[in-house]
Amino acid sequence: MDPRTIQVIGAREHNLKDVSLSLPRDKLICFTGVSGSGKSTFAFDTIFAEGQRRYIESLSAYARQFLGQLPKPNVDKITGLSPAIAIQQKTSGWNPRSTVGTITQIHDFLRVLFARIGTQHCPDCTRPIQAQTRDQIVARIVQLPPDTGVLILAPMVRGQKGEFRDFFEDMLRQGYARARVDGVVVKLGEAPALARNVRHDIEIVVDRLTLTERVRPRLAEAVETALRLADGSVIVQTDHDGPPSGGRGAGWLAAPQRDSAAARRPRSRKAPTDAAPVSGDLLLSSRYACPSCGLSFDPPSPQLLSFNSPVGMCRACDGLGERFDFDDELLVPAPSKSFLDLAIEPMRTRIGKWRRHIYQAVADHVGFDLKTPWNGLSPAARSALLHGLGSTHLTFTWRWSGGVWRHGGTFDGVIAELRANYRKAKAPMVRAYYEKYMRRTACGECHGARLNRQAAAIRLNGDSIVDVGAMTIAEADAWVQRLELDATQHLIADQILREIRERLRFLLDVGLDYLSLDRAAPTLSGGESQRIRLASQIGCGLVGVLYVLDEPSIGLHARDNRRLLDSLLRLRDMGNTVIVVEHDEETMRSADVVVDFGPGPGVRGGEVVAVGPPQKVARSRRSVTGQYLRGASEIEVPERRRPVNRPRRA
Repeated sequence: MDPRTIQVIGAREHNLKDVSLSLPRDKLICFTGVSGSGKSTFAFDTIFAEGQRRYIESLSAYARQFLGQLPKPNVDKITGLSPAIAIQQKTSGWNPRSTVGTITQIHDFLRVLFARIGTQHCPDCTRPIQAQTRDQIVARIVQLPPDTGVLILAPMVRGQKGEFRDFFEDMLRQGYARARVDGVVVKLGEAPALARNVRHDIEIVVDRLTLTERVRPRLAEAVETALRLADGSVIVQTDHDGPPSGGRGAGWLAAPQRDSAAARRPRSRKAPTDAAPVSGDLLLSSRYACPSCGLSFDPPSPQLLSFNSPVGMCRACDGLGERFDFDDELLVPAPSKSFLDLAIEPMRTRIGKWRRHIYQAVADHVGFDLKTPWNGLSPAARSALLHGLGSTHLTFTWRWSGGVWRHGGTFDGVIAELRANYRKAKAPMVRAYYEKYMRRTACGECHGARLNRQAAAIRLNGDSIVDVGAMTIAEADAWVQRLELDATQHLIADQILREIRERLRFLLDVGLDYLSLDRAAPTLSGGESQRIRLASQIGCGLVGVLYVLDEPSIGLHARDNRRLLDSLLRLRDMGNTVIVVEHDEETMRSADVVVDFGPGPGVRGGEVVAVGPPQKVARSRRSVTGQYLRGASEIEVPERRRPVNRPRRA
């Protein structure tokens, strides 16, 4: 057995007729022939399938169960095979989260670059973020309205999978009584059993108090403890009610989270004061905080800049950049109807008295009549009914024969109700009914950027990672070249920039300079997908691998074909065997070995009619391809073209 060759003996897969062939290693080999002659069968279903099968069988039985394996080809013997990689023209199978940047790992290196030498800016006022001291954090908390009840929380687990039993026991031994697990406060001694494969957020309850001047020393101590526990971060929760407690978290236990139906019902509230209670979480950090707005952020990290991570993704669209949501226009097919006459079609049932008194409060607040036709309502009135009024406090008036009852609350909009109904729907017919009124649109929160506001506000030389992602390959290459870094930044980013430049150069070499880095993978053509895979393989720098490619020149302009061939030759010169199934003449003439299959398609093919350097194949009288290579045959160009049928004018 010659270690410098790949020996195939007795290949009979599909229409191959007991083909035996010896191919040199570390060469560029072109398989050609008429369509259906067996060249793809020999390349992919025989050589690649056997190379992949042998590599997978070298792994343990446990590892093999996670890997797909091609069936054993119908062949007597193959020797001299290396681990094989097929680069085919696939347009399906891409994850919707994949982009050109993630496939080529350019986005991964950009995340590290921006996290290490980028500057965090405030999303609101765009000022650079500075570190906060403990006293500044305390001063920010006491700016909340007086008598606001707060929980001081130390964020310990952020978006991690696990059961965390040992963590709960350890915190309990340290003297902490409660924790907030996925938004619900529980006793550590009665911590819930958590699903191992679900991501969880866990914060330790350090203290609970009501903001007055007397509690400032206690607040400062609680903040310092939380900062020490959570490595510089503290969360202030302000959405609980009830009398203050004297001990650390004693007597406080959050009620279970309300279901979506309960969340939509109006909530009674205390009479409004001059300083209304503030609801929600306030994240403060001793590391990064805006001196103007008082907003605090986690330190920049590669995870923060990933739209595939819970830390960095836009929570409104889960990092997809688009949402499948109810569309304002589709919801109202008959705008001549009024709201009470079910202008919003998927509401379906007649509006009862309870729901009507809620909608009437919205109409009274905005100033319109529910009986007015939809096309006669102002944009503000339509928006209020569809999308709600946010955190605006409304007074709802319920009248019955015995008197009047007033209660307060907020209104989230009809679309919020429809979303809840759609999520709860189990029957495919019901979901299909709602989907008639839904449309896929860009996320209104991140505007297609996929990242949250903090991640999108990290800048380098005035540009965010979102700005760089929107650039084409050629523009991104120019951006990297003109980066101005100081000595410290250059020392940190030198290796990262080298990796980014190399990958951009590979994409330029295969003629993909026009693609943007944020281009979604499912929108790529088969040829573009194949050339991206090719560029990724060149960037990996593997040696001793057998690559099998399927017509990589398809869809390429002649100007870019030479650059593609140079990339294939570079892959060969790195010490790899490259087999290309191709019809392109320039590719055949650039190959070290040409194998012509034929002589015809189907049952009339399955044989090797010529093999050798391009010059030898061109001299073969039996080879159809050889006739075209030596000029004996050519594609005739008709002297007269058929006239173009112009459309008649109406």
